[in-house]
Amino acid sequence: MKKLLIMLMLMAPLSGFAQKFGKVNTQTIMQALPEIAKINGELEAQSKTYENELKSMQNEFTRQQEAYEKGKSTMNATAQQQKEQELQNMYQKMQQTYQDNQQALQKMQQDKMQPVVNKVRNAINNVGKTGGFTYIFEDGVAIYTGANVEDVTAKVQAEIAKMK
Repeated sequence: MKKLLIMLMLMAPLSGFAQKFGKVNTQTIMQALPEIAKINGELEAQSKTYENELKSMQNEFTRQQEAYEKGKSTMNATAQQQKEQELQNMYQKMQQTYQDNQQALQKMQQDKMQPVVNKVRNAINNVGKTGGFTYIFEDGVAIYTGANVEDVTAKVQAEIAKMK
């Protein structure tokens, strides 16, 4: 009886250390934000601009290449070599422009998304603090989620709505 009483007394403080876990679906949250649609529209517009620029360069390259092929037989060796070098330079410039545009789009996406990511992260932190959560995990990351894990996605969305 004494052992049972001592064991109960020792276990009593452990119940005070109960941890509260939450899960959140940030993809659902991000897709619902109006900022994301705006950012995607801006990225799409910039992408179209880059595509048009490349298409124009490709058309010019094709035109120059066809002109070279037609007039090649009448050119001397030096003129042929010079034109081939010119075409090679055009092609390299096209490739470099494509790479530069891809990097610029990626940077633009990062720059525009960072404030939104910070906003979502701050909302998750606020929900975690006010809700007394020990951990909030990304939904789908954990292999197993027990029944005592609370889905806080709606709370985070409400917190973001308060931030506006």
